[in-house]
Amino acid sequence: MSRVEMIDPEDADGAAADLFGAVDAMLGRVPNSYRVLAHSPLVAQFLAPFNAVLQRQGAGSVLPTKLKEMVVIKTSHVNGCAY
Repeated sequence: MSRVEMIDPEDADGAAADLFGAVDAMLGRVPNSYRVLAHSPLVAQFLAPFNAVLQRQGAGSVLPTKLKEMVVIKTSHVNGCAY
């Protein structure tokens, strides 16, 4: 059970629905982190471009995407998270 309930993209309306549409267009899916962030769509809208720079190549990012993804997987593994 989650500590903070995740908003289902199919049940979202208003700003949360707009957020999910933008995130889905950018990432091709709506990650669980954005399903939680949808409780505060304004904060999530500012976080989305920042997150894209951190996870994708370009837009000022120096590290290649493959290395970033390897860091995410290793960190998840070390912390016992299912990824």
